[in-house]
Amino acid sequence: MGDVLSTHLDDARRQHIAEKTGKILTEFLHFYKDQYGVALFNSMRHEIEGTGLPQAQLLWRKVPLDERIIFSGNLFQYQEDNKKWRNRFSLVPHNYGLVLYENKVAYERQVAPRAIINSAGYKILTSVDQYLDLVGSSLPGTTSKSGSTPILKCPTQFPLILWHPSARHYYFCLMTEAEQDKWQAVLQDCIRHCNNGIPEESKVEGPAFTDAIRMYRQSRELYGTWEMLCGNEVQILSNLVMEELGPELKAELAPRLKGKAQERQRQWIQISDAVYRMVYEQAKARFEEVLSQLQLARPGMEAVIRTDMDQIITSKEHLASKIRAFILPKAEVCVRNHVQPYIPSILEALMAPTSQGFAEVRDVFFKEVTDMNLNVINEGGIDKLGEYMEKLSQLAYHPLKMQSCYGKMEPLRLDGLQQRFDVSSTSVFKQRAQIHMREQMDNAVYTFETLLHQELGKGPTKEELCKSIQRILERVLKKYDYDSSSVRKRFFREALLQIAIPFLLKKLAPTCKSELPRFQELIFEDFARFILVENTYEEVVLQTVMKDIMQAVKEAAVQRKHNLYRDSVVMHNSDPNLHLLAEGTPINWGEEYGGGGGSPTPPSTPEEATLSEKRHRAKQVVSLVQDEEEGLPLETSPEPPSPASPDSVTELRGLLDLDLGASSPPPAGPLLNGAPSQERPQLEAGPEASSPPASPLRHLPPGKAVDLEPPKPSDQETGEQVSSPGGRPPIHTTTEDSAGVQTEF
Repeated sequence: MGDVLSTHLDDARRQHIAEKTGKILTEFLHFYKDQYGVALFNSMRHEIEGTGLPQAQLLWRKVPLDERIIFSGNLFQYQEDNKKWRNRFSLVPHNYGLVLYENKVAYERQVAPRAIINSAGYKILTSVDQYLDLVGSSLPGTTSKSGSTPILKCPTQFPLILWHPSARHYYFCLMTEAEQDKWQAVLQDCIRHCNNGIPEESKVEGPAFTDAIRMYRQSRELYGTWEMLCGNEVQILSNLVMEELGPELKAELAPRLKGKAQERQRQWIQISDAVYRMVYEQAKARFEEVLSQLQLARPGMEAVIRTDMDQIITSKEHLASKIRAFILPKAEVCVRNHVQPYIPSILEALMAPTSQGFAEVRDVFFKEVTDMNLNVINEGGIDKLGEYMEKLSQLAYHPLKMQSCYGKMEPLRLDGLQQRFDVSSTSVFKQRAQIHMREQMDNAVYTFETLLHQELGKGPTKEELCKSIQRILERVLKKYDYDSSSVRKRFFREALLQIAIPFLLKKLAPTCKSELPRFQELIFEDFARFILVENTYEEVVLQTVMKDIMQAVKEAAVQRKHNLYRDSVVMHNSDPNLHLLAEGTPINWGEEYGGGGGSPTPPSTPEEATLSEKRHRAKQVVSLVQDEEEGLPLETSPEPPSPASPDSVTELRGLLDLDLGASSPPPAGPLLNGAPSQERPQLEAGPEASSPPASPLRHLPPGKAVDLEPPKPSDQETGEQVSSPGGRPPIHTTTEDSAGVQTEF
């Protein structure tokens, strides 16, 4: 691979790539600086004026379910360096970065993992043919001839391939269709989570960044949804650069690639991945530099906004009135002729699958609570309640149980409308609705937990407890129905705007955009950082179509389509004390109602107490898929097994007891978001201990696999870094049988 990169990415070309990247970043960051002031003003204005959104009836977790293992099991991974398949013990922690270990023995022995994969921007493919089609289309003229050796051979019929348009690809396979289905659901959950990489609680930086992306692309006459708006800010910015840089490099380098079609495809994947990493590192440095500058300037900007808020609002409204008078006649004609007739059909296409998904969330929640209630009656009573509630509390994070809900969004189609409105893909709407489903499921579960915990304080008998569970379930379902309606109506409005606004802006651009600079003189110089003509113009365009969108959603609610509530239905203070219950300490069901025999031995030191508490909390949401390290049917030269290759968890434990014995060193703290825990002793934490830990996954480009230490620039081009012995803190893991795995990670 080194020869390929040194041949096609020599110093001169690398310098050209860096200059081209720098130019794109400079242009984008100019938009970002402009949007930062606007977003800051909007955020502060929102805090003062509020919104008027309906009050949610369900509670939400203020302390998320961290330190959980979502899933673990064995995957066969294709090694590109030696072109062999190897069995890897893999797990997905609560931050949804896929972690690959050499094998389960390495995991148990606290050996650092081989890699972490950030799946933002990836697609899951379940057949080699799908993959070959995508690879062939990504590099024209390299479609393999019939009968020729393809770029990849899978030894089983159940592959899982992670494909990215720019970064490296990952190849896995499973032994059975059931395992393939499970891992596909899990990896899709990883992609969904990692794609949603900009925190919603970021009220300034997040909106400023997404608006800057939109403005930058519109300046190049690229309107409509963008499929690669996924991941954190640096990942999205890297995708933005590759959108321009990739085709240029492809046109220049593709004719120079040598060999058969599959070899040229392989070379291009390697080159594209190497360029993507170069772009990522450069984008990360530039973005963090500019963001730091803006955050330093923020206090001064906030002081100006607080002092002159009324004058800024007045100035903006004056500007909006002038722009409205200019564009309103043209905009209204455009809305009436090109948008209004299609709103009902777009809304209906969105409503059916989305509402089916939310109805499935309700059904799954009802079934899980009802099954738990039956188990309380027939089996353990209150003694087993802690175990049942531990499982229920993780329901929203269970990829397999939630899959039936997420799957309802897959039929979403905008047939005939995607081309008209320049919607490149419906995936952005599918994933957004699926995220809402998970949030609403977790809100319902948490509300149920809180109400049940309050009821348990009264010391009910088993019969009384079962009646209380049923009563609380009905109470929570009523709240869910109301919140579900509110969330869906808001989602429909946002989706319709996301489809209609870019279309309108593109239609109006030829006659309106060139006239906008003359409105700049209406903005006072002191307020120019907080009022932009372009943003005000877009707000006026939004207002012209918003009335029709609101009316369409309102009519759907009046007709009770898909169980939507009318806007006039408001549930005020139905449980005035409920939100006070959520202010208490998070409920630890296993500790309070675990039903274990006898009192636990108290830890002797504060460090042991902390470790004991974290070990107890670090539950696994889904059981192991495959414990045995099987061989593949087409594996011709398997690599020698590391220290041992036990066939069962029991043998593993025996091996660990034998090898480690009583002299095992005390375990390191658990892993938080892929970074060593800051609760470890100060000497281990090193000089970075004084600053808050940052997740490597947060700043990891898609396809880049790193060791578990604070991220550093890597000179390895394979994307999968093999752990070197020593120099890395050990990872403590404790594992029980697959039925009830308890893992500290």
